[in-house]
Amino acid sequence: MAQESIVIRGAREHNLQNVDIDIPRDKLVVITGLSGSGKSSLAFDTIYAEGQRRYVESLSSYARQFLGQMDKPDLDSIDGLSPAVSIDQKTTSRNPRSTVGTVTEIYDYLRLLYARVGTPHCPECGRVIERQTTDQVADKVLAHAQGRRALVLAPVVFGRKGEYAKLFEDLKREGFSRVRVDGEVRELDEDIKLEKNIKHTIEVVVDRIVVRENSLGRIAEGVEQATKLAQGKVWFWLLPDRDDPERMPGELLQYSLALACPEHGHSMDDLQPRDFSFNAPYGACPDCDGLGFRKIVDAAALIEDPSLSVAGGVFGSLFGNSNYWPQILSAACKHIGVSDQTPWRDLPKKARETLLGGLGDKKIKVEYHTRDGRDTSWFTTFPGVRKVLFDKYQETTSETMRTHLEKYIREVPCDTCHGARLKPEILAVTVGGKSINEVCDLSCKDSLAFFESLELDDRQRFIAGPVVKEVVARLRFLVNVGLDYLTLSRAAATLSGGEAQRIRLATQIGAGLMGVLYILDEPSIGLHQRDNDRLIDTLKRLRDQGNTVIVVEHDEDTIRAADYVIDMGPGAGELGGHVVAAGTPEQIAASPDSITGAYLTGRKQIALPAKRRNPRRGAIKITGACANNLKNVSAKVELGTLTVVTGVSGSGKSSLVTDTLAPALTNAVHRSKRPVGPYKKLEGIELIDKVIDIDQSPIGRTPRSNPATYIGLWDDLRALY
Repeated sequence: MAQESIVIRGAREHNLQNVDIDIPRDKLVVITGLSGSGKSSLAFDTIYAEGQRRYVESLSSYARQFLGQMDKPDLDSIDGLSPAVSIDQKTTSRNPRSTVGTVTEIYDYLRLLYARVGTPHCPECGRVIERQTTDQVADKVLAHAQGRRALVLAPVVFGRKGEYAKLFEDLKREGFSRVRVDGEVRELDEDIKLEKNIKHTIEVVVDRIVVRENSLGRIAEGVEQATKLAQGKVWFWLLPDRDDPERMPGELLQYSLALACPEHGHSMDDLQPRDFSFNAPYGACPDCDGLGFRKIVDAAALIEDPSLSVAGGVFGSLFGNSNYWPQILSAACKHIGVSDQTPWRDLPKKARETLLGGLGDKKIKVEYHTRDGRDTSWFTTFPGVRKVLFDKYQETTSETMRTHLEKYIREVPCDTCHGARLKPEILAVTVGGKSINEVCDLSCKDSLAFFESLELDDRQRFIAGPVVKEVVARLRFLVNVGLDYLTLSRAAATLSGGEAQRIRLATQIGAGLMGVLYILDEPSIGLHQRDNDRLIDTLKRLRDQGNTVIVVEHDEDTIRAADYVIDMGPGAGELGGHVVAAGTPEQIAASPDSITGAYLTGRKQIALPAKRRNPRRGAIKITGACANNLKNVSAKVELGTLTVVTGVSGSGKSSLVTDTLAPALTNAVHRSKRPVGPYKKLEGIELIDKVIDIDQSPIGRTPRSNPATYIGLWDDLRALY
């Protein structure tokens, strides 16, 4: 008979005072109490830590060496544990490649769906791409490369590691004499040695031809032979002109009998799930490597005082104590016909753009005066201040220098993919009339409606039916935990702790596990009361699947919905660490020792102020804020008052305060260079002299950090001693 409770005896981790408690299994259990009373010490540092330690110890010694040794919590005994899963607020990925879609694995299903039933289109004309014939490929080669010498190639290996000695032997046995290895033509008679840990591309030289009308049949034969070797693919390497290779360099033409636009020639292989991944080179936008943005130098941040001239230091300490770049800049000014003594704001717009963006390949004469008094001159190119700074930012190994230069760097959407992260031909593949990026840009609620109403023919339904079912189920889980406003393309690094926790919660529900011990850390954080019921229903569903759910929580609705409540206290720190009361919510409410019970019954209440404070110092006014989902918002914050910005989850609270108002005020008052959401006007800055931004970022990332160092107590103590 299965044990009905988790039995804990003598728990002393952190401030726990020899806690003895029996926690019912397969129930929704809430651990509540004052901040610092020992809730997390009991839930995470005792129950979860011991569950994880026992699980790791059950593995083989080989597996344990990769997981590390876990310390045993300070307690006498604990029985009735199940495999434990922690869903806390510290798991948000900071990887710029992580999105809501990838974290929830919905994007993996979308990649599979688009690869199997997606309809490819030409990225230029939008027409559906169809398979090419051998004659069509031959005609295109003839039209493009009339009179050129060419090698007909069969790409048998593309970007894979290995030595391929057997492949070379087999090709030689079949009568081939040459291969092109990593761009170099090699004879199969020679001993070809390849590094097995390096990715290689190997093409079989099927034929050598001169592209003419009378060689059309030979071209077609070469196409047929190459496509048999390379699963429908054939490449043509147009050799450079013998007399003038710079005028007519080598060129690689790639064709496939699989998919291609008959008008514009955009060719595609059969679609694979990897083609829709922005984390792989097969699908990632080549200009931004799948990030969706590029880093550039912000000209506005670079020019701090436009009244200064180039010679007077308009670029500040950008070049340090260098004697080199100031003279290069003076030479550039002389070349474009302006004085390096003219204030920056008085320079012509074209001159300013040239100094920032450079002169390209054009060379300028630099008359250089060395520090030891010698004069010399030479001709050189001028890349522009932006490029000089960006190269310095990328190449420096000094963290101090990198931090200094970062204030001049900002991120902008990629010009090629416009933030979509994928290649144009991949973005032209559609299902139900939408590309994979368009689906990911929908909110979870709209995306769910799209897939629920998706019409597929019989063949597509047979292939993709199970995949669509999984996507719909996972989207519904996200909607049920109150995240219907999120998009699948939303960067994981921008999620709040509560949002990240609820995403993991939805993922766990989708896993459908039974007999698991789930431990959650305040999942209601950041959730509006409107969505609280949906969260509680989700926790109950997780319980009803046959799991034990332990929630560290202060929310009244969650406490009242629990099967069992543990109230820790009576105080915080050394005054806490005891179980003040345990039982059903009704028993907690009836307990005379429970502070939580006193608030549940109304014996204690948070007193509302009898009189509201009247503002006397003016107000901060922001106009036309439109960061993220803000729709031209204007707001007023009265000074000398406590102002609360509220609204349902995803309504734009953080976009207004965190992404727009706070950085705009900080930049104006402290002359910082924080990125700011777009807005039209900010008034009232002259009324404040300091801005303090207190967010949820963790403090103390080193073992030497403690609260005393952050509040300045140690400074006073060191001065005293």
